[in-house]
Amino acid sequence: MKKVLVVEDETKLAMIIDEFLKGEGYEVEVAEDGLKALQLAAKINPDIVLLDWMLPELSGIEVCRKLREMGPYGIIMITAKAEETDKIIGLGVGADDYMVKPFSLREMSARIQSLLRRMTLPETTSETIRSFGLLEISPVSLRVRLDGKEIMLTPTEYKILEFLSASPNQVFSREQILQHVFNDEEIIDVRTVDAHISKVRKKINGFIQTVYGFGYRFGVNDEH
Repeated sequence: MKKVLVVEDETKLAMIIDEFLKGEGYEVEVAEDGLKALQLAAKINPDIVLLDWMLPELSGIEVCRKLREMGPYGIIMITAKAEETDKIIGLGVGADDYMVKPFSLREMSARIQSLLRRMTLPETTSETIRSFGLLEISPVSLRVRLDGKEIMLTPTEYKILEFLSASPNQVFSREQILQHVFNDEEIIDVRTVDAHISKVRKKINGFIQTVYGFGYRFGVNDEH
């Protein structure tokens, strides 16, 4: 049974989400503020965290940063903020996805299922490490190392890197990346790809290149 931590200070909304997700077969815990969210996350080790932006004690942004230091949780930000800059901030601090209030329970369920798919280990048990100069990618253990140092990526960031590195120097459009990584274009904005790729670039500088007017490619130059 997958575990979902709902971090929401609106009691009525938290109760609706709690009841719905339990009916969907999830194990659910609810935290009404940022501090309790971190305590519960350490205790129950959730698969998915539904995280409200505006919270007492600690903001959702601060909680998201701290959760990223604690474990590879799938994090979906929930907020009333619809501006693109707010969305980029949320993704920039480590969120995997973003929902704007009001949202339907069906949309929420679809986003959770999509994120869980991105977090699922490949079925194969044989480990073939991809090496690109100083960069090593392990598709089975979902680990990335740069110059011997392990790089922490979110599930979505890893999925993008794994997809692009499987076909070095091939150019992929944002739509192609979206379709492969998210599997549900109808609920994900293509600009989400840019935000996630920006985060990957900061962690493994230089490997993902922009091909203006077309999209992105994974490439290795002499510096790597």
